[in-house]
Amino acid sequence: MPEHTHFWEESMKRYRTRPRLFVLLCSVVFLAAACTTTPEPSAGFQPEVLPLPAEASDYAPISSYAAMEIPADNPITAEKVALGRQLFFDQRLSGDGERSCYGCHENDKGLSDGRTTALGAFDKVLSRNSPTLWNIGYHAEYYWDGRSKPLASQALAAWRGGNMGADPDEVVTELNGIEGYQDQFQAIFNEDATPENVSKALAAYMRTIISSNTPWDRWQAGDESAVSDSAKRGYEVFEKAECNNCHDGVLFTDLQYHNVGIGMDAEEPDLGRHKVTEEDSDRGAFKTPTLRDVSQSGPYFHNGSVATLEEAVDFMLDGGQDNPFLDRENLKEVDLSDAEREDLLEFLRSLDESVELKAPPLP
Repeated sequence: MPEHTHFWEESMKRYRTRPRLFVLLCSVVFLAAACTTTPEPSAGFQPEVLPLPAEASDYAPISSYAAMEIPADNPITAEKVALGRQLFFDQRLSGDGERSCYGCHENDKGLSDGRTTALGAFDKVLSRNSPTLWNIGYHAEYYWDGRSKPLASQALAAWRGGNMGADPDEVVTELNGIEGYQDQFQAIFNEDATPENVSKALAAYMRTIISSNTPWDRWQAGDESAVSDSAKRGYEVFEKAECNNCHDGVLFTDLQYHNVGIGMDAEEPDLGRHKVTEEDSDRGAFKTPTLRDVSQSGPYFHNGSVATLEEAVDFMLDGGQDNPFLDRENLKEVDLSDAEREDLLEFLRSLDESVELKAPPLP
């Protein structure tokens, strides 16, 4: 193995010491290119059930790394994942019938939506940027402020909230009138569709949305041609600038909450994690986003206020925006040469994911 495998070894050491964090180096999930509109429902429906990349009883796409934590009340099966995938792409789940979960998490936008803040059902403009879904199954808390857990609860909250704007009880009545859906719910849950089991199916599918096939991953696996010399130098700059204090390990996030100053100069700033914990130390703190697919997932930060990756990098290198609750332990001004900055950007671009979500046939 090449000498640069020390990156994963050091990542493993860090992750073993962190509670609730899990290490991920996953096989490529079985999904490929996606459509932006809901496929036409089919008669005599047979669901597309694809094999899981690991045993359902120990869901670790690479067995030498820690398994993903799966709730006991929602075991993962290939059939449940297939059902959740259909629901994820089905516009009939939304209140206006015009958007699906995929609409806020599109392939060519880094599994975000390219908007400053999300656009929900009935064209409702929401208050925060759509986060990417890559490796979401390894998170313990959801949304920018971590207010929701487990993943099925997040799915239900987004479904009935501004994102999808639906009445889940009304939607499941419609789903139970669709033979292809009713048959699947009976087979998988031994009951008709309910808001709870719809959310569990969605969560099962989202746990298969895995990023592990970036050029950087391939280089770490031994493909010397996968990344440029500039990207390799860029990782050294990444460490020099201590970006890995928060964007660490193979997830490229510590899954913790930090105040970097974004939006804190507003008259009524979004206080983020503080709304959940009511701790002063959490004022203006938001979850560290993953850097996987980061060049595709702009605009950046919780309010989408930074348009480009270059601007986001410069903001962080400048030490963030000063405010009384700034995370000064992790945010310091870093002086880089122009060449170092370009190498850092090249490294970040090497984290772009080639795997894409694929819309399945619908009942």
